[in-house]
Amino acid sequence: MKIMKKLVFVLCLVAFLSVAYGCEKEGPAEKAGKKMDQALDNAGDSLKEMGDKIKE
Repeated sequence: MKIMKKLVFVLCLVAFLSVAYGCEKEGPAEKAGKKMDQALDNAGDSLKEMGDKIKE
């Protein structure tokens, strides 16, 4: 039973490290997604400001 716990721990650790390593490098699609998110946030902020001005 002790060996099984160690094996499960090691497998979980390896899985975590492989996922963490895979997320280090940012590809072009991820960069484009971040730019789109930023553009949508900016557009939302602008719309909110316009709505606030209309209310005044």
